[in-house]
Amino acid sequence: MPRFRHALSALTLAFAATLPAHAADLRIGLAADVSSLDPHFVNIAPNIALSSHLFESLTSVDANGKLQPGLATSWKAVDPTTWEFKLRRGVKFHDGSELTADDVVFSLDRPATLTNSPGPFTSYTKPIVAKQVVDRYTVRLKTATPYGPLPLDVNSIFIVSKKAAQNATPEDFNSGKALIGTGPFKFASFKRGEAIELVRNPQYWGEKPAWDKVTFRILTSDAPRLAALLAGDVDAIENVPTADIARLKANPKFVLAQRASWRTLFWQLDQWRDNSPYVTDKAGKPLAKNPLKDVRVRQAISKAINRDALVERTLEGLAIPAGNIVSPGILGNAKALKPEAYDPEGAKKLLAAAGYPDGFALTLHGPNNRYINDEQVVQTVAQLLTRVGIQAKVETLPLSAYFGKARAGDYSVALLGWGSLAGDFALRSLVGTPNPDTGWGSWNWGRYSNPKVDQLVAASLASVEPQEREKLAEQAATQALKDYAVIPLYHQYASWGLKKGIKFTPRVDEFSFAWQFKPE
Repeated sequence: MPRFRHALSALTLAFAATLPAHAADLRIGLAADVSSLDPHFVNIAPNIALSSHLFESLTSVDANGKLQPGLATSWKAVDPTTWEFKLRRGVKFHDGSELTADDVVFSLDRPATLTNSPGPFTSYTKPIVAKQVVDRYTVRLKTATPYGPLPLDVNSIFIVSKKAAQNATPEDFNSGKALIGTGPFKFASFKRGEAIELVRNPQYWGEKPAWDKVTFRILTSDAPRLAALLAGDVDAIENVPTADIARLKANPKFVLAQRASWRTLFWQLDQWRDNSPYVTDKAGKPLAKNPLKDVRVRQAISKAINRDALVERTLEGLAIPAGNIVSPGILGNAKALKPEAYDPEGAKKLLAAAGYPDGFALTLHGPNNRYINDEQVVQTVAQLLTRVGIQAKVETLPLSAYFGKARAGDYSVALLGWGSLAGDFALRSLVGTPNPDTGWGSWNWGRYSNPKVDQLVAASLASVEPQEREKLAEQAATQALKDYAVIPLYHQYASWGLKKGIKFTPRVDEFSFAWQFKPE
């Protein structure tokens, strides 16, 4: 009998060894820090991805970016300026209370109250000029003018419990006190800069996640993130380091999931100040005027960048050279816009024509823990600019410090990555004339302003006819990019590394949703 028990124990251990560690638990290594658990505080991808586990919005999008029902089961345009949303009945918040139309109205109002947000969500809520609770499960949202994309806009606003969040501060969310949503997971713990733990929500209305517990480890540096996967400390990681893609593909213990994402990387340039803080002559003295306000200088910077080399060498092939503000396949991607050809001699001529035959000096700023090889990208572009006479220095910061400073206008030239499901959405936030009343230009760090672009974006957003909307969005993108409102670099690929025995369908939005990781 003892021998039988030993044999049974050995068999059990052998079987367990074929499964991921803690089959009911999932551990994911995140490539970017989560700066806040308040779902309305800052509109950046790492925070949104984490919030999606705890909170939900009226609509959702699938892995390919297609709009789907969320907390609303249906929606329709009652008239040209009124949308009606029917709520899913019987949905419970984590504290057991029921979701109602009052929670929806409160959640749509809340982003505008967070006046100290470093990246507000108000561009999605400002078009709504009135909200009506028709009944417990029906909400009508009114816009000042016809506005076709509202169902996509509300996808970006998480619905919180009015009771839990009514007087809550962002810190109340970080502590877990106000972290009451309807999502598939509930809050367990948050160690800033280290890890976030979630547990399965047994009352979830939708498909139940495969995992009892999920731990997100913050591993912003490439080497430790990969090492954690190889050592079995995590079951999956985001942003597999480019240098290790081939190595991971060849290892039978792991699986690689990849796809072209919606994210475009580009430069924002200071176009509003006469004296920009990080632009000087080559001796370090301030210039009499800001050269970045001259379209010829902006074009020269674009021509000085060898996008093919940047993609092939610095990014090791994990990107596509960009001439657009949104990725191929996204509404508003202007097909006539091609990546700027590398032309250093043309760049020098443009600088001379603008009055800078000997160039000038500037500092490029960027994050060092957000995008694929971001610090190296900034370094590479600095070297390319120096070759045409623009003496470029580099300063990079962790994401948590970088975004706040960039949005405050602390920099002259700043790197930003942006993903969007529609070009007019992206243009509204990135190059629309900044206006706190409308929410336009909430991420327009360079404060570019062009009434013609604004008019085209507004017309695109007002259109309820898909072909007309796409045409207007492309025209707006063409107008903005011919003016070098921003300087596109590339469209990024997304990569996930998984332990064998776990499967994941890669998403166009690059989000790592734990409930979409499944044991095989």
